[in-house]
Amino acid sequence: MSGAADTDPTTVATLVVVGASTMFGLAWLTLLMMPALAVVQVLATRVGVLSGRDLQQAVLDGYGRVVSTLLLISILGVNVVTIAADVAAGAAAIGLLTGVDSRWLVPVFAAGALALLLIGKYDEVERVLKVVMLGLLAYGAAAILARPDWLAVARGSLIPSISFTETHLAGTLAILGTTLTSYMYVWQTVEQVEEPCSRQRLKTRELDALTGAGLAAVIFWCILVASGATLGTHHQQVTTAEQAAQALRPLAGPYASVLFSVGLLASAIIAVPVIMAAGGYVAASAFGWPRGLNRTPRQAPRFYAVVGAQTLAGVALALSGIGPIQLLFLASLIGGIATPLGLIMLALAAGNPALVGQSRIHWQLRAAGWLIAALVTTVSLLFLAQQLHLIRR
Repeated sequence: MSGAADTDPTTVATLVVVGASTMFGLAWLTLLMMPALAVVQVLATRVGVLSGRDLQQAVLDGYGRVVSTLLLISILGVNVVTIAADVAAGAAAIGLLTGVDSRWLVPVFAAGALALLLIGKYDEVERVLKVVMLGLLAYGAAAILARPDWLAVARGSLIPSISFTETHLAGTLAILGTTLTSYMYVWQTVEQVEEPCSRQRLKTRELDALTGAGLAAVIFWCILVASGATLGTHHQQVTTAEQAAQALRPLAGPYASVLFSVGLLASAIIAVPVIMAAGGYVAASAFGWPRGLNRTPRQAPRFYAVVGAQTLAGVALALSGIGPIQLLFLASLIGGIATPLGLIMLALAAGNPALVGQSRIHWQLRAAGWLIAALVTTVSLLFLAQQLHLIRR
């Protein structure tokens, strides 16, 4: 479930912007995200199952209140911006399909996602979101309808091209930030706690995580190919979700535009409830509050208060006048800067016998987790140094 939620509108917008600015120059990075996502998701699955804790609780128990609070702040900060961006995108997608002004739909879409969490239990929410996942297949169709130069796509996908220009570095950080964002692996640990399983069934959970990571990476690639073949080829920049979908109409036909809108709406419906709930879970874990979607608001008032507060803050930001695509891309950059802390704590928890037991997670998997954390940290530092003019743009 968390793998599908990772294909949220923030990811869609990031890949549209990157495709429009670099064409297929970073297509190889979207494919590289498949093993990276797999490693992070399997690590999160094992931490959740073996420790019986979500990541926030594991950090609190293993590394204390100060580190736990820093992780909480980084997750909630990214969540608010991402909720704002994803709610705006979901409203824009409905507006594209119905012709209604999307500004009026922002609070409606947010209220619908919040109602799903308030009314449905955990397993009911999960069943609804799994059905909506089928809408993500629209991106694959959109990539084919875009009629890309498949030879150029193959070169961009199989031959890594590394550039330290501002466009490529920002695009790289945004892709890393939006695909390895903290709510994705935090929610993966939450799922293991909400639906406990024996260590014997751990392999089944890991297979689910790998399948979700693989599907997500393929969708990432399809979105970048579709935008690179249309917007990138014709040197069109986008600032709104409407522009992204409408630009596909003359370049790839009306069906591509409709499919993009359907995929954008599906991704928003899947992601927004997960992000909202993840914020409530991490806050409740940090402070020891009653929590869970299987509890009523009366049974877990502070858990739902955090969910509601995030939603209100996100709606306010979404209505602030910042363009949806700009907001989505900004959310990815913020995620890329904040994500390293969560990845480092996940790798630390995976190697802590006090949390996962004496049969610690295999060192090779933990080493891969540390490598991914180091990569994201390095790109984040390079981007910040470039923005501060410490290195040449």
